[in-house]
Amino acid sequence: MGGTRTAAELDQEAAVRRALEDFYRDGRPPWDSGVTPPELVALTEGPDALAPGQALELGCGTGTNAVHLARHGWRVAAVDLVERAVRQAREKAAAAGADVTVLCGDATRLDEVGVPGPYDLFFDLSCYCGIPPHRRDAYAAGLTKRAAPGARLLMFGYGPEAFDDPISGVTADELIARFAGWRLADVTPGTNPVPTFWFTLHRAATA
Repeated sequence: MGGTRTAAELDQEAAVRRALEDFYRDGRPPWDSGVTPPELVALTEGPDALAPGQALELGCGTGTNAVHLARHGWRVAAVDLVERAVRQAREKAAAAGADVTVLCGDATRLDEVGVPGPYDLFFDLSCYCGIPPHRRDAYAAGLTKRAAPGARLLMFGYGPEAFDDPISGVTADELIARFAGWRLADVTPGTNPVPTFWFTLHRAATA
């Protein structure tokens, strides 16, 4: 997870950051629709809703889903790599009167961000699937370190077939391999024109 990064790895990280910054500079990215997905709504509303606790959103964008969680009683921290998105998320939370802590930082370097946890719920809307492979173990370790017993991770991701480059996308087998101490409880295909999936992982109830 640590150690010296190669030139190729540094290039990958810089390319991801540039691409994200370009999306937010040019307008709303396709994953930042301004509408909370029904998969998250199902966890916060209705007879099967989770009891509110502490939640951490990875790659929060302009804050739509973090605000939704806060409105439903969750204590929410949210992280995004792009300063422009973070500013918009803070403005959205303030306008909604939602108590959300929005921080600018790298989801694979949570020790540097200031989100100690523990968290009962993690939410990731296409953040992980764009992370270069050499940083994905660090992402998993950061969440695991901050997970309360029995924590849940709800992740939306694009399948590798959705991209032209070889480093993007996510599969169920990869999540099983990387998230030690977690159980992949559900995989539901998305409704997008390219392969997408909703993954639900549960942290063990005891350490």
